[in-house]
Amino acid sequence: MTQQQLEKYLWGAATTLRGTIDAGDYKQYIFPLLFYKRICDVYDEEFENALKESAGDLEYASFEENHRFQIPKGAHWNEVRETTTNVGMAIQEAMREIEKANPDTLYGIFGDASWTNKNRLSDETLTDLIEHFSQHKLNLKNVPDDQLGNAYEYLIKEFADDSGHTAAEFYTNRTVVKLMTMIMDPQPGESVYDPTCGSGGLLLNCALHLRDEGKEYRTLKLYGQEINLITSAIARMNMFMHGIEEFQIVRGDTLARPAFLEYDELKKVNVILANPPYSIKSWDRKSFDNDPYGRNLWGTPPQGCADYAFQQHIQKSLDSENGRSISLWPHGILFRDSEAAMRKKMIEEDLVECVIGLGPNLFYNSPMEACLLITRTKKPEHKKGQILFINAVNEVKQEKTMGFLEQAHIDKIFNAYSNFGNEEDFAALVSKDEVLHNGGNMSVSLYARANKYDANKNKNFEEVYENWEKSSSELKVSMDQLFETLEN
Repeated sequence: MTQQQLEKYLWGAATTLRGTIDAGDYKQYIFPLLFYKRICDVYDEEFENALKESAGDLEYASFEENHRFQIPKGAHWNEVRETTTNVGMAIQEAMREIEKANPDTLYGIFGDASWTNKNRLSDETLTDLIEHFSQHKLNLKNVPDDQLGNAYEYLIKEFADDSGHTAAEFYTNRTVVKLMTMIMDPQPGESVYDPTCGSGGLLLNCALHLRDEGKEYRTLKLYGQEINLITSAIARMNMFMHGIEEFQIVRGDTLARPAFLEYDELKKVNVILANPPYSIKSWDRKSFDNDPYGRNLWGTPPQGCADYAFQQHIQKSLDSENGRSISLWPHGILFRDSEAAMRKKMIEEDLVECVIGLGPNLFYNSPMEACLLITRTKKPEHKKGQILFINAVNEVKQEKTMGFLEQAHIDKIFNAYSNFGNEEDFAALVSKDEVLHNGGNMSVSLYARANKYDANKNKNFEEVYENWEKSSSELKVSMDQLFETLEN
């Protein structure tokens, strides 16, 4: 199959569910089934390869070392396919057996979908789904990791489009992800962490970024935490689908129970990329006030907005020598009065390297403009005491209700960040003292005003005046003709 044919085939599974369950729930069923089919087909492929190597030794072909994942007897896709009644129960039991057989890698990966609820999914609907997926073998020979990984990302995007407001919980605009990854520029052997990892796109793109540059991406140490069970499962499946196995993604509440600890402290990492949930109100502010991990570096955020709880968690998790972070936020984090004291401390400690204002509609069902906040634990000498503001509000392409960054937009923003200097109508290099003098207000437009006009379309005064005179003359002639007609 071509990439397009593969994507059409996989999306066809989702259309089977139309009218039976909400679009926002498709991912609970389609992703686990896709992953289940994939690992069974790969298992069969590995078995055949081992059989050829051993000249037909069936016992040898079944040895664990010949297989990436173990498929217990009775849990294979082909065995479940033969089931005609209580199909949901058969799927659920097979998935649980596979999880038990691979406790170190696959435990909990199939999520908690309600496979046995026939009011939601009848035997007939599940049989149709299984038959749809059974049309093609999804082994490595037919569908390499790269191709299936790209198709998996396509499905994530389509589910985001289909599910509307729930999309932001598991999907970050991939064009923004690309920009974030380029700016962080993770290197082989470094540790990369996303404290609210969703479907794993930010972590995954760090590995793919290195691979595309011809560098060793398998030495990256990837860590992620995600509070939603099915979303964390999707993130793990996403990694496996792309052929990436060296990662840790843990389900849990990052603020209440951070998963990655060393010596009773937060694990320190080189790079953090994050798109945290915005302004959440239901969080344990009282515990954060006396945080055992010392994350209240700059203070305790208000109950109605946990943004700076996440930002302080990020800062506390960075390596003291070369730690760097980039996080995607609404603009309020740059200027809200309720967070001014915390923001000032962050600026005073010279942690803020750059603030990038992005254009509208980069989030699902939201026209709001976002910003990227970039911090470093130790700035290079030429950046010390300086903050770069980039006003990229016009660097966005609108398509229906969604915006995205074209390659030209990404390149322009990235080049401005790399140059770290003033650029008329786009970037401004400002001393941290000036920002503090403004009360710690980091509103991008306060320092870098975007040119609202396309330079190619601007006309000089003489041209504008000439056009005005011409149109005035034409109007006068037209009015004279009108009056002449009326008089006659």
